[in-house]
Amino acid sequence: MKRFPAATAALRRRLGARVVRTEAAELAEAGLDGSKLSFLPEARIRVRREADVGVVLALANRYRVPVTTRGRGTTLTGSAVPVHGGWVLDLLGLDAIRIDAEAGMAHVQAGANVAAVQRAAEEAGWFYPPDPSSREYCTIGGNIACNAGGMHGGKHGVTRDFVLSLRGYLPTGEAVEWGTPTKKFSAGFNLRDLWIGAEGMLGVVTGAVLKLLPRPAERWTLLTAFRDEAAALRAALALFRARVQPTICEFLDRDSVRCAERATGQAVFPGQPGRAVILLEFAGSRGELREQRPLVRAWAEAHAQAHRAARSRAEAEQLWAVRRKCSGAMFELGDAKLNEDVVVPMRSYLALARFLVRLRRESGLSIPTFGHLADGNLHVNIMYHQAVARERRAAERAVQRLMREVVALGGAISGEHGIGLAKTPFLRLQHSPAQIRAMQAVKRALDPAGILNPGKLFSVFEVWKHPRAAVRFPWDHK
Repeated sequence: MKRFPAATAALRRRLGARVVRTEAAELAEAGLDGSKLSFLPEARIRVRREADVGVVLALANRYRVPVTTRGRGTTLTGSAVPVHGGWVLDLLGLDAIRIDAEAGMAHVQAGANVAAVQRAAEEAGWFYPPDPSSREYCTIGGNIACNAGGMHGGKHGVTRDFVLSLRGYLPTGEAVEWGTPTKKFSAGFNLRDLWIGAEGMLGVVTGAVLKLLPRPAERWTLLTAFRDEAAALRAALALFRARVQPTICEFLDRDSVRCAERATGQAVFPGQPGRAVILLEFAGSRGELREQRPLVRAWAEAHAQAHRAARSRAEAEQLWAVRRKCSGAMFELGDAKLNEDVVVPMRSYLALARFLVRLRRESGLSIPTFGHLADGNLHVNIMYHQAVARERRAAERAVQRLMREVVALGGAISGEHGIGLAKTPFLRLQHSPAQIRAMQAVKRALDPAGILNPGKLFSVFEVWKHPRAAVRFPWDHK
C-alpha cells in the first residue's frame, strides 16, 4: 500500500515523470543493494540536476517521506535499501568530473564512478588512492557516505583523508557547502567530516572537491608465500618494524588462496599450492624503489617459503589475479556469506588469527579471510548455505562471537563498509550509551523530521532473519 501518494504526485508535478519513476522494474532495482536485502520504495527519483535534490528533500520534509540516497548500490551492509519505503534518491545522473591539474584537485559530482575519477586523475599526471574493490562500479558519493578505503589505505589513507570540501543539501532542502577548494580551512565547525561516513543520515552529498597526489613514477609488485597464516602475519610485522611502508600489503589466508587457485586452475606457486600469501606493491620515484627493493628481497628471503617479483606491469597484473579472484571464488564454500570488514591493531593480528582457527573448528563453517595488513582491515567471510538452517544459525553465532572478539582486541566492527542494517546489532559493542546518545543528538539536530535513511545504525536489524534476494552482482567477484 502506498503511504505517500499526495507527496509523490506533488513531486512528479515539480520534476516530471522522467525523473520521478514508479514503474515496478524501477522500484525493484532501487530497493536492492549489494547486501542482497530488498525493500520496495514508492518512487525512484533519478535526479538530473543538483537543484533537484533540494526540491526532493523540501517536499519530503514537508510530507515526512523517508528518503534513502543511492548511487550504484554496491554497499554490503544494506545502507542503500529503503527499509521504511518512501523515496529512493538516485544520484547516478550527477556524474561530472573535472581535474584541476594545476592545483591537484578533482571536482566531482556524487554519482561519478570512482574508477573514472582515478583514470581522469592519472591522465592529468595525478593519483587518487582510495580504491575499494568495487571501484569500477561504485560512486564517489557512496564512498563518502561509508568513508570507503581499499588497498592503499595503509599508506595513503581513506576517503576522508582526500575530501577537501563537500556540497549538498540538508534534510530541509537547504543548500550547504562544507569547506572550500583549498588545502587549509579553519573557519567554524568541521561539519564536512561529520557528513563523511554518516551513510546519508545527516544530509545528501551532491558534489565534492578531492585532493590528488602526484602520480607515482614507478611501481614494483612482489608475491610471497608462507606455510600458514601465523607465519605470514609475523613476517608482515617484521616488515613494518623495519620501517618499510608498502603502498599495498594484501594478505590472503590458505582458504582464500585455495579458492582462487581452483577458480583459475593454477597454483599461485607451482608445487606449493594452498599457501598463505602476502602481496606487496611499492610505488614512488625510481630512486625510492631502487633503495627499497634490496631490503624487501632480503626480508622475503628471510621469512617467506617462496617469492617472486613482477618484471613488468603485465606480470604484476598476473600476480594480482589471485587477489581479485578470491572473493568471488569463495562461493564454492557456500551460497551466502557474511563479509565482515573488521579492523584490529597490529599487536592483535596473531590473536585474531588464533581466534579464527577456533571459530572455524567450533562453528563447522568455512571462514576464508583476506585484507589489508598495512592498516589492520581484514575481511572475514563467514560462508554458509542459505537453505540449511543449521548453517544459518551457526553463521549468526559466529558473527556475534567475531564482533565481540574484535572489540575485546581493541578493534573496530567496520573499517570501510559502515553499519547500515547488517551491523546494527553490534553498534553497542563498539560504543557506550553516552556515545550513542551523542550521535542521536546530532541526527536530531540536523534531521529533526527523521526523513534521511531511517531505520539504519541505531535500530537493531537482525539481517540473518531476513530472506536475501537470489542475485549476483558483478562486484561480488572482484
